[in-house]
Amino acid sequence: MFGRKKRNSTAEATPAAQQEEAAAKPAGKGRPTPTRREQEAARKRPLVPDDRRAAKQASREAARDARIRQNQAMQTGDDRYLPVRDRGPQRRFIRDSVDSRYNMGDYFLIFLIAVFVLSLFLPPEIQQYSMVFMWAVIILWILDTFFKWRGTKRRILEKFGAVEPGSAWYMTNRMMMIRRLRLPKPQVGRGEQPS
Repeated sequence: MFGRKKRNSTAEATPAAQQEEAAAKPAGKGRPTPTRREQEAARKRPLVPDDRRAAKQASREAARDARIRQNQAMQTGDDRYLPVRDRGPQRRFIRDSVDSRYNMGDYFLIFLIAVFVLSLFLPPEIQQYSMVFMWAVIILWILDTFFKWRGTKRRILEKFGAVEPGSAWYMTNRMMMIRRLRLPKPQVGRGEQPS
């Protein structure tokens, strides 16, 4: 508006340059664009299959196969068939770092159940000591989990560069379970370094 007028570059171009430019452009996609009606017809699928019984049986077999693969993956640690929350190299690293050492959480549930059962049968003056013991076990478990997470987080940042959301909670849940009941099953022995 207030500046110089820009010249049209195509007007200045020579006819030979225009022909070269036209030759460089692709010729097209090689087929006509389908109409809306044709596109909608191609996307249509029946809501209910013709043979419901066969479709239901196929669906059940597919679900059963998926469950079998997932159960085998829980035993072997195969990352392809694990549930989404357990997939990925970072989650494997967290599992291996928890499984590679003794944790307070390995005995946490056993201690709590034992204290609870004993407190039912003990006289009232001794019950207060059992409550103190129970709270001491809980505090030890919290401290063990906190310090383990700090160390694991540092190693995750060194190895992967970032921490996935929910990793702390994932590790806490893993540490709270008795080792034999953990799923996916531990793939490293105690004392081994996680890969």
